Amino acid sequence: MTVPHSILDLATIGKGQTAAESLAGSVAMAQLAERLGYRRVWYAEHHNMSAIASSATSVLIAHVAAQTESIRLGAGGVMLPNHSPLTIAEQFGTLETLHPGRIDLGLGRAPGSDQNTLRALRRDPMSSDSFPQDVLELQGYLTGPTRIQGVEATPGKGTDVPLYILGSSLFGAKLAAQLGLPYAFASHFAPNALQDAVAIYRRDFQPSAQLDAPHVIAGVNVIAADSAAEAQEMFHATKRARVSLFFGNGREFSDDEADMILDSPQGQHVAQMMKYSAVGTPDAVLEYLEEFTAHADADELIVAHQSTGTEARLRSVQLLADVAGLVRV
Repeated sequence: MTVPHSILDLATIGKGQTAAESLAGSVAMAQLAERLGYRRVWYAEHHNMSAIASSATSVLIAHVAAQTESIRLGAGGVMLPNHSPLTIAEQFGTLETLHPGRIDLGLGRAPGSDQNTLRALRRDPMSSDSFPQDVLELQGYLTGPTRIQGVEATPGKGTDVPLYILGSSLFGAKLAAQLGLPYAFASHFAPNALQDAVAIYRRDFQPSAQLDAPHVIAGVNVIAADSAAEAQEMFHATKRARVSLFFGNGREFSDDEADMILDSPQGQHVAQMMKYSAVGTPDAVLEYLEEFTAHADADELIVAHQSTGTEARLRSVQLLADVAGLVRV
C-alpha cells in the first residue's frame, strides 16, 4: 500500500463480554498494531451505548499509552461540544506531557449520543454552533497564545498537540480547510458525502503552522479472515450487532429478529452505513483498499476492524498488515 494505515478502535463489547474484557482487547490491539507498523490508533467518544467502552476517551488513551511504547494514540474523536475547551486542553496536554510525541486530538461536533444522553451530559443543544470558536480556543491553550486573557492550560500550554477535524459532511471539510488542519472523514459509517467533502477540503485548504498541505484520512471497515466465507459470516454478524445497537433501546435482538430488521427498509440504513467495507481474504481486502484509497483521494486510511470477537479482530489486524507490507518505523 502507498498510504499509511491506522486503526479506529471502537472498544466493542461483544456478546457475553464485559467492559473490562473489551478494554483489555484494546490494549492487545494497540500493542499488536505497534509491532506491525500501523501509524496510529484512535478511540471514539460515545455515550450511553452498551456495546461501546470508549466513553472516557482520554482515560482509555492514558491506559493504552502506558502499555505501549511508540505508536501514536488519540481521539477519533472527542465530541468537543460535550466539554469545555480548557478541560480537553488539560487532559490532552497531560497525555502529551506523559507520552511526548505520541498524542493526537481529533475533534467532532456531534453529540455522540441521543437527546436524553445529551441532557445527562449537561450539554446545551445549541453548543455545536460554537464548534469553530471552541476549536480555536482549544488550539490557543495548546499552542498559544491563549484566546481568553489570563487563562492557561497546565499541563497543555506549549505541548502543541496536533488537532484533526473529524466530519461526515461538508461543514467539517470547510472548517478543516479554513484552519489548515488535517481532515478525517467518517466514511466507515457515514459514506454519502465522502468525495464532495474531500474535494472541497483540498480545493480550499489554507496552510497553517501545523500543516503546510492537505492531509485526508478516510475511514473504512475491514474484516480480513482466512477464508471469504468466514469473513462474510463475520460481516453479517457485525450488521446484526448494529441492529441491536441502533434499534434495540437496550435490548439485544435474536439473530432471526435482527435479520428481519435488516431485510426491512429501516434495516437497509445499516447496510448503507457500511457501504465502504473491505471483507474477505487478505488479498481481496488489499485490492478493495487500493481502490478505496483512490476513490477517497486519501493520504491515510483509518481502519475499523469489525470482526466479531477480540481474537477475530486481532487476526484481521495481523492479516491486513501482512498483505499490505506494513513495517514498524
